[in-house]
Amino acid sequence: MPNTADENHVLVVDDEEIVAGSIERTLRAHDFNVTVATSGVEGLNAARRHRPDLIVLDVLMPGMDGFEVCKQVRADPILADLPILFLTARSKVEDKVLGLRAGADDYLTKPFNVDELVLRIRAILRRGVSRKIAESPSSQIIVRDLVLDCKSFTATTQRGTAPLTPVQFDLLYFLMSHPGEVFSPAKLLHDVWDYPFDAGSPDLVRVHVKNVREKIEPDPGSPIYITTVPGHGYTIQV
Repeated sequence: MPNTADENHVLVVDDEEIVAGSIERTLRAHDFNVTVATSGVEGLNAARRHRPDLIVLDVLMPGMDGFEVCKQVRADPILADLPILFLTARSKVEDKVLGLRAGADDYLTKPFNVDELVLRIRAILRRGVSRKIAESPSSQIIVRDLVLDCKSFTATTQRGTAPLTPVQFDLLYFLMSHPGEVFSPAKLLHDVWDYPFDAGSPDLVRVHVKNVREKIEPDPGSPIYITTVPGHGYTIQV
């Protein structure tokens, strides 16, 4: 059975104490356990001490910024699979790209709607539970010479074997489970990210597809596995 919210521990990392306190109160009101850190270094140390279920991470912080915290989490073998949601005032497309490429699962900008924040957190956590339920000692999905290992969360191609972040695994698992089918960004946001059809951004899908291509494609600029069908979406070539 999936975890309920009161079993989930969220680490909030934001140097603005008023904002961090507001997020903490909101999440506690929805039955989450919450730890607050007010700097990047403190947040990284708290993640290592508490091993939360998800991190809500600001970008603009003195010293170690959120992008660097995210990179260090992804580079730490103990923390690497922790879901990360950026919550920041940096709203330019290039900022979102930087955040997602650093390894974040999602990116939400301030000012934010508290209901959407809770929705996105729950959606990310549900995906993680579903992924763990799906694990089996020998489970693999194979399309042509692309092999997705559901135990080690790696993808193997002629390039070699590459580790996947949780959201990269979820995206590739979904596409490889439906080879030859074309999915729009809105459909992927609904079926992979578990968002309502009016939530989420196509940029989220685009950047994660790009990140996966850079791990599995012989030439990411001319993909042979995950291809784009102009005007329609993405598909796994069979």
